[in-house]
Amino acid sequence: PGFENLTMGYNKYLRPYFGGEPVQIAMSLDIASISSISESDMDYTATIYLRQRWTDPRLVFHGNKSFTLDARLVELLWVPDTYIVESKRSFLHDVTVGNRLIRLFSNGTILYALRITTTVACNMDLSKYPMDTQTCRLQLESWGYDENDVTFTWLRGNDSVHGIEKLRLSQYTVERYYTLVSKSQQETGSYPRLILQFELRRNVLYFILETYVPSTLLVMLSWVSFWITLDSVPARTCIGVTTVLSMTTLMIGSRSSLSKTNCFIKAIDVYLGICFSFIFGALVEYAVAHYSSSQKCAAKAPQEGPANELTKEMEEVNITNILNSSIASYKRKISFTSIEISSDNVNCSDLTMKTHEKIKCVLRNKMHRIIGYFTIQNPSNVDHYSKLLFPLFFMLVNVFYWAYYLYF
Repeated sequence: PGFENLTMGYNKYLRPYFGGEPVQIAMSLDIASISSISESDMDYTATIYLRQRWTDPRLVFHGNKSFTLDARLVELLWVPDTYIVESKRSFLHDVTVGNRLIRLFSNGTILYALRITTTVACNMDLSKYPMDTQTCRLQLESWGYDENDVTFTWLRGNDSVHGIEKLRLSQYTVERYYTLVSKSQQETGSYPRLILQFELRRNVLYFILETYVPSTLLVMLSWVSFWITLDSVPARTCIGVTTVLSMTTLMIGSRSSLSKTNCFIKAIDVYLGICFSFIFGALVEYAVAHYSSSQKCAAKAPQEGPANELTKEMEEVNITNILNSSIASYKRKISFTSIEISSDNVNCSDLTMKTHEKIKCVLRNKMHRIIGYFTIQNPSNVDHYSKLLFPLFFMLVNVFYWAYYLYF
């Protein structure tokens, strides 16, 4: 039959079954490609083949054949007003002509196919980046016709979607996907909605080679300084400062790729922060050990002078100087008892002492014990313990880190 005869008296502005039952739109899609997934913009760009089927009794003709019509004839027919929810940018391909297909069956069924490239928003949780799994959606909804006029269904359930299992993405692997039928409740009514939901798991191997391994090696490099003697100031300082600066550069490089998502504390940021803390701790460890060693050497210096100088000083000391210094020292101890802190604990049980003096005495003894407890007696032991504690604690933190982000 001629198309002009079919469309004679046909009103494209009225839906099929106008004023009666709703039109059932059965859909299927092919995912041709997902060209990009942007964490900074939180969206993905996909090219899809969208196919819609419905029955229009006004276009029934005799026979059992189907006819493929020129795509430009779609302007003469009623078509659903389907749109992509949360789409930022979309366009219909038009090379060499508009990529649309219209096929008419004898029972009035119409197949309408489109090739569309769309950029759709996808809310991402990057707290476990780069060990994250993102769930994105492609939602199709009727714009103007509510559920009293149009109903949406998937043509064959999950089998209505093809091509997604064959996708090869640069950073992701498609874990699974499934289809849903839902409704969108708006102020103007309830509209039918179809949902394709798919999960994308990020491939972490690239980030292990790019960030995790270098940062771990930098931490291990900072431990080399524990095997260098405390007297080798340039060598140990150079290792400490170099590893700190290298780690800082690595942290800046890892964050530059996701410059717009710095508000998220990501798993990779946590690991880099841990590595930076260990490297900085190794540098601080040397500073503490070297300072303690220099203070100990300074305390021993007056006692380790040459024997001839000691003999000469002893010869110059006479009885009068000894008596004078002893009397002056005794008077000084009596006058400044309240502020004297000696190396030995002061006896606070003297009955002649007043109450507030006893309290001051007890506090001085307590403070002296606390200070003595934190005083490093042998600076060389700091490196000895660090050789064991730093690697052990770093391994323990790694166990907790990987267990939490991989299994929780």
